[in-house]
Amino acid sequence: MPKRNKPDPHEPLKISLNEVQQSMINHLIFSVGKDPITATDRDWFFTLARVVRERLIERWMATMRRYYNNDVKRVYYLSMEFLIGRSLINGMLNIGFANEVRQGCVDAGIEMDKVKEMEFDAALGNGGLGRLAACFLDSMATLGLAGYGMGIRYEYGMFNQKIENGWQVEHPDNWLRYGNPWEFARPEVLYPVKFHGRVVQYSDENGKLHAHWIDTDDVMAMAYDTPIPGYGLKTVNNMRLWSAKATRDFDLKYFNEGNYIKAVQDKNESENLSKVLYPDDTTTMGRKLRIKQQYFFVSASLQDILFRFLKYHDSFDQLPEKVAVQLNDTHPAIAIPEMMRLLVDIHQLDWAKAWSISTRTFAYTNHTLMPEALEVWPVALFESILPRHLQIIYDINQNFLSEVMHHFPGDNELLKRMSIIDEDYGRRIRMAHLAIVGSHHVNGVAKLHSELMRTTLFADFDRCCPGKFINITNGITQRLWLNQVNPGLSKLISSRIGSGWITDLSKLRELSKFADDDNFQAEFRAVKRANKVYLANLTKERLGFEINPDSIFDVQVKRIHEYKRQLLNLLHVITLYNHIRSDPSPKIFPRTVIISGKAAPGYAIAKLIIKLVNNVADIVNNDPAVRGLLKLVFIPNYDVTTAGDIIPAADLSQQISTAGTEASGTGNMKLALNGALTIGTLDGANIEIMEEVGADNIFIFGLDTQEAAARKYKGYNPSDIYKGNTELKTAIDMISSGYFSSERADLFRPIVDSLTLGGDNYLLLADYADYIATQSRVETLYRDQKQWTRRAILNVAGMGKFSSDRTIKEYAEMIWGANPVSE
Repeated sequence: MPKRNKPDPHEPLKISLNEVQQSMINHLIFSVGKDPITATDRDWFFTLARVVRERLIERWMATMRRYYNNDVKRVYYLSMEFLIGRSLINGMLNIGFANEVRQGCVDAGIEMDKVKEMEFDAALGNGGLGRLAACFLDSMATLGLAGYGMGIRYEYGMFNQKIENGWQVEHPDNWLRYGNPWEFARPEVLYPVKFHGRVVQYSDENGKLHAHWIDTDDVMAMAYDTPIPGYGLKTVNNMRLWSAKATRDFDLKYFNEGNYIKAVQDKNESENLSKVLYPDDTTTMGRKLRIKQQYFFVSASLQDILFRFLKYHDSFDQLPEKVAVQLNDTHPAIAIPEMMRLLVDIHQLDWAKAWSISTRTFAYTNHTLMPEALEVWPVALFESILPRHLQIIYDINQNFLSEVMHHFPGDNELLKRMSIIDEDYGRRIRMAHLAIVGSHHVNGVAKLHSELMRTTLFADFDRCCPGKFINITNGITQRLWLNQVNPGLSKLISSRIGSGWITDLSKLRELSKFADDDNFQAEFRAVKRANKVYLANLTKERLGFEINPDSIFDVQVKRIHEYKRQLLNLLHVITLYNHIRSDPSPKIFPRTVIISGKAAPGYAIAKLIIKLVNNVADIVNNDPAVRGLLKLVFIPNYDVTTAGDIIPAADLSQQISTAGTEASGTGNMKLALNGALTIGTLDGANIEIMEEVGADNIFIFGLDTQEAAARKYKGYNPSDIYKGNTELKTAIDMISSGYFSSERADLFRPIVDSLTLGGDNYLLLADYADYIATQSRVETLYRDQKQWTRRAILNVAGMGKFSSDRTIKEYAEMIWGANPVSE
């Protein structure tokens, strides 16, 4: 392969069309081993991936050298999820040679749009948590921070969702089927991870107590590295994912005896640890695997972090000044006792010094306010898997409660509430309490969420540890969620204010002056309609279903969960359907309601909601009386790529969770950034979006957090609302009577009972009337396209705050104490 001049890592890459074309041919022949005559779309994908990758590698190596040479503070972001999505187009845009690659494809007779579809989404996440982690990696690289993602290389990612007879059916997501051109296996980066066994304690000649964890079952963690490019490619950071490997491939003794299944049993059991994202934890076996997965990646990551630190430092005294570890939710909270085990048991530090170092190194991000969503593990189960760590947790808890007791003597109820060990429900470890006690800062992810953390869920901790709890509102990377997924709008914005917004989203505020400009409005509407036509064509091609691009695209895309209230959306659809059927000439603007999202495999009621969506769609879409005025479509297998197809086409963004339940939400940010108006409650980041875009440019409805709490406190009776609202009662009765389930009339009875008899935990009926009225206001405004477009432009202009770049800058300043690394 011809040699290329090594680029100066301080200068932007300048890559000519001729260089791209030559690189394409070289990689097709010498890397993929194909002739252009026989090359398939997949061959060309792997070719283009290598064209991109070789540019990334040069800057990747230069970045790593810069970090070592400057002995910089490194940030390690520990997360069970990284929802990276696809990397080809992202890499091309960040390098800055997307146009040259596309032209190279045209000249070679290759259809770029077909080639990019050959890439599998790296669906190593469940939803917002994993996508947030991926956005953060992008921002850390773009800002020049020494940031590393640490997680698990799941062989099977989030399941592929298919809809069969209206039901969600989960299929394996074998995303590695054809290989992953972006990763680099590191067989030399291998750490042992221990499970089970027993602990032997003894005192040395100085009376110091030592612990040895012996007779363990060991698994090896092997690293796979993926370069994460920042925009402009000045910095390329690293995401390191761990894959489980057996300590031996097979037992020769059993093999020689002819017992081939037993011979490989240990290997298979070991490697199951990194097999599947989020095993079903409704069974004991699933819970064991979940704990093992969490400890597996945490132990490997911390061993790796300390190994790297000790290469250039003689003691651990400087660890908090050189290392920051961020725990993304409670899943990696086992890192706290693991750090103590490594420092005390392996490196022989005394407890007090080790605890000081550890607590100054860790910080914890909380992502939920719902007590039932906070991780707890039965002590007996935890002890059987990690006996040494349980001892360490007991010691942490004892020391912590002793401190609390000294500050608040005699308050035994306080000690009980704050204990890491919950004694009320069969002795369980509260992982959120462990994360709080072991971290120097705890942050919420939206103003409301952080305030509620301090005043409700963790009020005792805030009282005992003033200043520990802070807010850092979530953000999204505009490089993906605008520049990549919506090239038409990106080009339009840059034509008026330049392209600086790609790295400084606050510049979008300059768009405000074009909100009333007739020419800009016309171009803005043309971009939106083109995106709607594109989605309509995709829907017809993949689902055989036609939708009208001139209708309101009313979009709700998110994980299916009761608190996110897809059911409230459905009640509106049924109400609209009834209006159309009862009025021979309804004054209703055509509307297409689009719902997409996955339900957790073990979440029965969420899966039943998906079935209801599809059954309602079947009736509404095929009733000639509707006359095309209303369509309901469920788009299956929601992932990063599907989000990129739907979000730019949305007119209306549904963010309708019960006030006080959504920590932040980032779908609200993505949709508003792409010119959708929000209909939502005063929940999560909706409040801050309203503050930024203006209350006149968002549709707010429903109870706020205080009103919702008061309604429940006073004794909420949903059946009174059900009986008192004719439209609501009609809609619910249609669901319960079998109108949408002719195959079985009582199919949806659990849903109806949860609303009318089960207490309506998420206050759907309480918010129904205001929601319906607000949806009517949406329709009225949409008829005035000039005013709608004006408000849509102001939404885009007001989204500067919600860049993950701003979020990461706040983490760096307020928590990590990390600075960008100059070149």
